[in-house]
Amino acid sequence: MPMKRFTTRLFSLLGLLLSTSAVQAQLYEVRTSSVNYERKERDAVKVQIDGTAQWTRDYWQTWLKDTYNIRLKGSGVLGVGKKDVLVAKQAPMSSVSGKLIDLYSTVTAPSDSVAELSVWAALGPDSFLSAGGTPSEFSSLRNITQSFAAAARVKSYREQIEEAEKQFKESEKEKDKLEKERASLANNTQNNLEKIEQLKKQNADNKLKQAEDSVKLIDNARLLELRKAQVERRRARLTNLDRK
Repeated sequence: MPMKRFTTRLFSLLGLLLSTSAVQAQLYEVRTSSVNYERKERDAVKVQIDGTAQWTRDYWQTWLKDTYNIRLKGSGVLGVGKKDVLVAKQAPMSSVSGKLIDLYSTVTAPSDSVAELSVWAALGPDSFLSAGGTPSEFSSLRNITQSFAAAARVKSYREQIEEAEKQFKESEKEKDKLEKERASLANNTQNNLEKIEQLKKQNADNKLKQAEDSVKLIDNARLLELRKAQVERRRARLTNLDRK
């Protein structure tokens, strides 16, 4: 490969790796942002997760329930009545100064493989947490979201490993199956080749026997003619004797 082409491909590869690393670096990092809720901008924390929106939504609810015994409402029953905003009213979250809060969250999908979780909260009606107004409580909300992101990352990697192991085992089974099929086909092919050789030999023997039988048939025809002539001569002699 020419040096110039090699250098160009090397830089292209490095660019792709740097781009991928930049995208990965944005995942699981909690950032301060805002959401529009009840026609007003509310301070919120957001984090992007490597996974689908449904996976992230389900695990967020499970994680909150297992970690803080908080049950979010808004999923409906069997998907019926599902709402965009998940809400837990007066949730006892000791991480937020031991106060009861109203917890809100949404999950969107910036892409097919990345989900974004947005979390905000209020201490009461129109008393939403903000980075400037309630810095301690808002920081705690950020820490909770960051803890979830870390847990989601571990869970996602574990599931990816499990899926990879499952695919590896399936590939091993497929490999064993293909090897058995290949061995069976090889045996069948060998058997067929042996049968073909046997049939070729039998055909050759048949042709030889056929040629021999043709010769014998000609000899037999000549013998029949000879004996027929002998019979006719003897009948003629017998007839002459009868006349005398």
